Amino acid sequence: MPPDRSALRRYARTPKGQFGLLLLAMTAVAGTHTGWAQVAPGLLGATVAATLVDALWLRWRSGAWTLPDGALLTGWLVALIVSPHEPWHVAAMTSVVGVASKQLMRVGRANVFNPAAFALVATFYVFDTGQSWWGALPELPLPWLLVLAAAGVYITLRINKAPVVLAFLGGFAALATANAFLGNPGAVAELYRAPDLHAALFFAFFMVTDPPTSPPKHPDQLVYGAITAVAAFAVYRVVGAAYFLLAGLLVANVWEGWRKRRVRQQRA
Repeated sequence: MPPDRSALRRYARTPKGQFGLLLLAMTAVAGTHTGWAQVAPGLLGATVAATLVDALWLRWRSGAWTLPDGALLTGWLVALIVSPHEPWHVAAMTSVVGVASKQLMRVGRANVFNPAAFALVATFYVFDTGQSWWGALPELPLPWLLVLAAAGVYITLRINKAPVVLAFLGGFAALATANAFLGNPGAVAELYRAPDLHAALFFAFFMVTDPPTSPPKHPDQLVYGAITAVAAFAVYRVVGAAYFLLAGLLVANVWEGWRKRRVRQQRA
């Protein structure tokens, strides 16, 4: 049966569809620069594994076959962050962990943790995974950073998540700047250079804003973004692990899960 073009057009106008189109555009640019021979195995492994596992889960639970676009995006984000020099099965197994966390760790009908962030942190010490954030265009000239920012601003406004992005970027930059003036500037200098600068922008626009795991109301978004910034900077300074941004997001996810649970209890 040929695809329903009108349905595809309608999907492309949804926030999730436009999110996917922006990821596709950045993947096309980054993949062409890095080399498709390097990035394709991990990209295919992560997206196919995540989609297949989630499709089987949904089939078992509901009795019907559906295309799990959320799992596809989870695998895609994992692949854009994991170094393309890692074996393809590392990205594939990491994305499967993300899908499992989405199904098993929930408050009501919503998952607690950002699946890609949880998977990348959980499997870091298993695979000693390199995280290059190649999908954030860190190897391209400076003007491409503006392209990343423009795409991020568009999707942020589209899903009404501007406060959380501003709170995270503002808080994280303020902490780094204060550390530079009051402490050792060399300890935070790399945060203002590629790939960390590109990673922070990509992370803010495409992961901190994740609708299922971030608050819908603006006051809560400000708190959520600030928690992410403080936790991420603390992990960076104390642990120094490559996943410091992702760890900060998981801390904020815990707070948001607690907030949702409290709201549900008050309503009950």
